[in-house]
Amino acid sequence: MLPTDPTIPHAFPTSHFQKAAEAGDFLVTAEVMPPKGGDVSHMVEMAQQLRGRVHAVNITDGSRAVMRMSSMAAAAVLRQQGIEPICQMACRDRNRIALQADLLGAYALGIRNVLALTGDPVKAGDQKAARPVFDLESVRLLQLIRQLNYGLDACDRPLPDQPVRLFAGAAIDPQCPSWSGLQRRFTKKMEAGAQFFQSQLIDDFERLEKFMDQIAAGCNKPVLAGIFLLKSAKNAQFINRNVPGVTIPDHIIQRLADAKEPLREGMKIAAEQVKAAQDLCQGVHMMAIRREDLIPEILDLAGIHHLQTVPSVTQREPAELSRLRFDRSKRLRNSEG
Repeated sequence: MLPTDPTIPHAFPTSHFQKAAEAGDFLVTAEVMPPKGGDVSHMVEMAQQLRGRVHAVNITDGSRAVMRMSSMAAAAVLRQQGIEPICQMACRDRNRIALQADLLGAYALGIRNVLALTGDPVKAGDQKAARPVFDLESVRLLQLIRQLNYGLDACDRPLPDQPVRLFAGAAIDPQCPSWSGLQRRFTKKMEAGAQFFQSQLIDDFERLEKFMDQIAAGCNKPVLAGIFLLKSAKNAQFINRNVPGVTIPDHIIQRLADAKEPLREGMKIAAEQVKAAQDLCQGVHMMAIRREDLIPEILDLAGIHHLQTVPSVTQREPAELSRLRFDRSKRLRNSEG
């Protein structure tokens, strides 16, 4: 039996992203897709432009069920470049044997941050003949990661050498139409060992505020709001048609349609959303598909010009680490002072 406390059973964190999370910093992450071929140069170029502006870079894992390079391989490439990755791992394409193999492999490659996902359905992607696996789903994957962190495999057998140290996160959608379902899913993921949460694209910040006040209020794990760069009115309309659960408001679409430079207007909108998120949650997850190079400028427009310095936590006692909480009012007072 594992302890009821899902915290990683090691006194001190091993990733810079984890240190920032436990220090209570306002977290900034961004998403980069692996290439569809074997050339990683463009991916690395995009990620390099985020250096010093984000705490970590998410590497997607077959997002929308589209074939791309392995997230683990792409994450390892970024780590070689000195960029801290968050390796997304989806259950769609792996059974529990393969998931354990990839988690151990990621750890051996120095990857410490993992986002546990169920995975998009195969029918949404470009490999129609593929067969989904779904041996596990995201909650059970989080439980599996927790097992490995305690030095046990999926069958409760001890690992022969030592436990791993993986900082596991989960996805959350505050705009889920079922409020009770959202609350149940969030609680399950937290109890399964999620140490941070990244949200889907947020278009309704009143809904996000309600989520933070009513569901995430008792959670001491950071929630990062998903901020998406809209490039044009046409882009926003495409999202409304094709992304379930997302409805870009008409006034946002009209702003983009009326703008002489829609892309610049989209950057302003994204910056406004980052500012709104600063008052509501503990971080932002930036998504700017094929224009990741614009993320630093969006952060500048939002007043986030550099990352907070992460204080050393290597000398903190575990009890002190466990007392760290993400209190919104305290963070705002600190920022004002």
